Amino acid sequence: MSPFALELGLGAVMLAVFGATLAARGTDRRWIAWLATVGVLAVGVVSALVKPTPPALLGMFVQDGLAIFAKRLFLAATFIGLLAGIARDAAACGRRAGEYHLLILSSLLGMLVLSSARDLILLFVAFELMSLPLYVLAGFLKSQDEAVEAALKFFLVGSVSSAVMAYGLSFVYGATRATDLGRVAQTFSPGQPLLLLGLLAVFAGFAFKIAAFPFHMWVPDTYEAAFTPFVAWLSVAPKAAGFVALFRVYFEGMGERAGAWIPIAAGLATLTIVGGNLMALPQQNTKRLLAYSGIAHIGYMLVGFAAASASGMAMVLFYLVAYVFGNMGAFLVVEAVARSERSESTAALRGLAQRSPLLALAMLLFLLSLGGIPFLAGFWAKLYVFWAAAAAGLYWLVLVGAVLTVVALFYYLVVAKRMYIEPPDASAGRIRPSATLALAVVLCALAVVALGVYPKPIVMAALRIATPLF
Repeated sequence: MSPFALELGLGAVMLAVFGATLAARGTDRRWIAWLATVGVLAVGVVSALVKPTPPALLGMFVQDGLAIFAKRLFLAATFIGLLAGIARDAAACGRRAGEYHLLILSSLLGMLVLSSARDLILLFVAFELMSLPLYVLAGFLKSQDEAVEAALKFFLVGSVSSAVMAYGLSFVYGATRATDLGRVAQTFSPGQPLLLLGLLAVFAGFAFKIAAFPFHMWVPDTYEAAFTPFVAWLSVAPKAAGFVALFRVYFEGMGERAGAWIPIAAGLATLTIVGGNLMALPQQNTKRLLAYSGIAHIGYMLVGFAAASASGMAMVLFYLVAYVFGNMGAFLVVEAVARSERSESTAALRGLAQRSPLLALAMLLFLLSLGGIPFLAGFWAKLYVFWAAAAAGLYWLVLVGAVLTVVALFYYLVVAKRMYIEPPDASAGRIRPSATLALAVVLCALAVVALGVYPKPIVMAALRIATPLF
């Protein structure tokens, strides 16, 4: 099979959506949404058949285990996000349905290429292909002033981060006279100030993409103002792509020299865990709460990255899988409630257990998973990254993460208290989510429970992927 099979398949889906957009009439264009969703599902099925292939484009493009693992994760997250957005009155299914889905698919294409990029130029181009559609999608609800403001903030900060990344890449090229990551890794030495400065600048650019503290300033406003199914996808897929790029640049081929990044990654992980959890505590808007919670989860993943080992990298990959389903599911429950109550505040969740027992149960599962309660996916994810960090001697970082996990449980359980203990408002009625949104929530809930009960297949697959890179 061609190493570009998934990219070509997604390109065919994009052409089909573009043609459908040109031929579309009327305001109800759910069929375009279905076309994009089924197309992504088909590409996802093909991804299950993809095997590693030799490098292509003179080594710039690789289809190895890491790339295949990441692409399957991106496709799964995109399918769930698109499925949840299908509804008669949804912004993604109106007159601009074609534009919305083409932008999503364009960003997804950037992620697929990014996961296979082993060259600095291709890496940067893929990052921009992934990022530029996100700026437009953040302001897709342009009738809302908050969405326009959030999109502008997202664009400005993203542009600065891209400039910093490009500046750093120029230093890397100037120091090594190469754009191939393998050759860059071979020449890396902490004693080369120009190369070290370049890699630090690139790291700062990556920190924006994954929303690490203090590069997180775009996250809360963007999450609150944007279309919620898009936010559910935005909260996981681009961040997963950012971590894959981090593995490519800072681990692949460096061997024992990867340990040079431990102090920087450990410091950033500490700031991100502390900042994300503490800023989540006073939030009354559920989407903003999940935004800051997501920042804290990036910190936990950086704990595994700071271990600079095969087990650390593997456990971050497992954490990404658990985080995709737990975080997307939580956002989608918020969307179901918001469609009924016209509110995204935590108060809108009062008495949810009486108004929609299954939605309340799903939300409880997602919150407990994000909080690291046994035996759900998030429990193993946190436990494994802590084990990897402890094996690397980062006991103080494990202690910080464990203490802040208790803080996170507090605000997660406050939401659970609203659902199960507080009575519903007198005007609140039963919540009946659309069939597609309900299916997306069910898929996420099943994945969270399944990974919590039997995480071994994903863990072993992640270890097989990570071990050769060290």
